[in-house]
Amino acid sequence: MRTAPLQQPDTAMHGARLEISLDAIAANYRKIAAIAAPARTSAAIKADAYGLGLKPVAQCLASAGCDIFFVAHYAEGVALRAVLPRARIYILHGLPVITEHGACGQHSFASTAHGFASHGLRPVINSLPELLTWRKMGMQQSGAILNFDTGMSRLGLSTQETAQLVSSADLLEDVVVDFIMSHLACADEPDHPLNAQQLAAFNALRQAFPGIPASLANTAGTLLGAAYRHDLVRPGIGLYGGSPSGAGESPFEPAVRLYARILQVRDVDSVNYVGYGASYRPAGPARIAVAGIGYADGYMRALSNLGVGYIGNQPVPLVGRISMDMCTFDISGIAQTECAPGCEIELIGPNAPLERAAALAGTINYEILTHLGRRFQRSYSGPGTAA
Repeated sequence: MRTAPLQQPDTAMHGARLEISLDAIAANYRKIAAIAAPARTSAAIKADAYGLGLKPVAQCLASAGCDIFFVAHYAEGVALRAVLPRARIYILHGLPVITEHGACGQHSFASTAHGFASHGLRPVINSLPELLTWRKMGMQQSGAILNFDTGMSRLGLSTQETAQLVSSADLLEDVVVDFIMSHLACADEPDHPLNAQQLAAFNALRQAFPGIPASLANTAGTLLGAAYRHDLVRPGIGLYGGSPSGAGESPFEPAVRLYARILQVRDVDSVNYVGYGASYRPAGPARIAVAGIGYADGYMRALSNLGVGYIGNQPVPLVGRISMDMCTFDISGIAQTECAPGCEIELIGPNAPLERAAALAGTINYEILTHLGRRFQRSYSGPGTAA
C-alpha cells in the first residue's frame, strides 16, 4: 500500500513561528565591517549561528563578504565546512589534549590530525599542551591561532605558559600562527577598568610576537574604539541584531521576530486560577488567551508572570506560569476580533525587543536567542533562504 509523501505542515499547524531576516544579518555584518576597517571582520557562528540556523546564516554571511568564521566545537566546524567549502574556520575550543598514553579515550594524534586536515579546520590553541599536540600531529604548517588569557581566567595560555613560550622560541619552530588573540571580559561595560588593563596586556603580548596579526574584539570590543580592533574583529551578537551591552536599544538591525498562535480563549473570573501552581488569579472577570509556546520552545520559564506580548501594538501581559508547551496572556483589553483562536501574539519583534524579553527573564539576549527551539516554524527572508 502506497502512502502519500509527508508534506511540511503549514503555519496553522505550528504553535509558534520564528521569522529570521538574513537581510538584517548581512546589513549588520557590513556595518560592523565598516566600523572595524581597516581590520578584517570575521563571524562567530557557534551554537547553530546563535540559534538562528547554521546553513542559511553562514551562506548569508559568506555572500556579504565574510570568509573567516569561528565556532566552538570541532563538530560545528565539520558541519560548517559542508556549507562553506572555501572559508577559513577556527575551532575556539581547540584540540583534545592527548598524552603519550592516549588518555583522551579513543582519540589519537593520527585521528585528530586526520579530522582537522580532512575538513580544513584550524584550532585556537589555548595551552602549551595543545601547542605540543599540534606539533606532534605534524600540523605546524596548517595554520592556527594562539589564544592568551589577559585577565578573564577562561581559555587561553596562562601568564606562566606565556612566559615559557616567549623564553623558548623553539616551541613555535615551524608553527604557522595566523593570529594571536585574547578575549575581553567586560567589553559590554565600556567604562570598566578591566578593558584598558586587558588592552595593555594584549599590546605587550604583541611586542613579544612581532609581525603576527592580532585579534581581541568581539562586537562590544569593536565598538570600544580603534585601539581594540587590531587586525581582526570577531563579532557575534551584533550580527544577529542584539545589543552588545545586553540592554537599551541595539545599534543593529533586529534579525528575529517570534510569534505565538492563540490556541484557545477562556473567560475567567476571580475564583479561577491560571496555570500550574495557581500563581495567578485575576482580580475580576478576564479573558485569557492560551498560546502554543512554552519553555520546550525556548520561551523561558523565568518570564512567568513577567513577560509581555503584543497583539498589534497593544501589550498583553503574560499571566501564570509558562509550561512546557503553552503560556497564557491576559487579553481583556483587546477586541475579540483581534484575539480569536488562530490569531498571533508577538513575543519578539518591533513592539517587544529582544533585550526587553531578556531583561524581564533576568538573563541576556544571547541566552534568549540560543534557546529558541526547533519545534516551531522557521522562515527566512533575504539571500540564501534554503535552510
